[in-house]
Amino acid sequence: MPVRLDQYQKGSYTPGASLVRQLLWYGIGSPWVQSALFPFSGLKVWILRRFGAQVGRGVRIKPGVKVKFPWRLQVGDHVWIGENVWLDNLAPITLESHVCLSQGAYLCTGNHDWSDPRFSLKTAPIRIQSGAWVGAQAIVGPGVTMGEGAVLTLGSVACRDLDPMTIYAGHPAQPVKKRRLVDTTTPLSNP
Repeated sequence: MPVRLDQYQKGSYTPGASLVRQLLWYGIGSPWVQSALFPFSGLKVWILRRFGAQVGRGVRIKPGVKVKFPWRLQVGDHVWIGENVWLDNLAPITLESHVCLSQGAYLCTGNHDWSDPRFSLKTAPIRIQSGAWVGAQAIVGPGVTMGEGAVLTLGSVACRDLDPMTIYAGHPAQPVKKRRLVDTTTPLSNP
């Protein structure tokens, strides 16, 4: 049986906000957050908070960042969100403190059931734990939790949970090695 998009089912999914709030976000809030004309992170954070996002201190947001629904976004302290990151949050996205999302990263909380001829919508939250890094052009899929300090390298795709302090690469992302942090607070000695 072929897919019947005319019988599409969104199930119990709702955008989580009134139509007026959505229109205000897409007409006013989102363009300001995406804009390169206003590169100031403080203004972008202020706008996101006005639309319901929970955003911590010291957050840096670069131009071109797209957020589907700010009322489904929680961001900890000292998070960096690079150019052209897309937070496609049909379900909640949580970025704990000290998370880095590099340029062009895509966090996708929704997908369709390819076994259902009605192409039903399925959503699941994403959680990026403290100190994790999503590399440039990397993709994090619905329901994924990246463990504390995990790294998803350039262009990789995470379709399942990533273990803490582990570096992942590829499509689908596979563990490459453990992440080791070097203490840079101690001055290096000259020989």
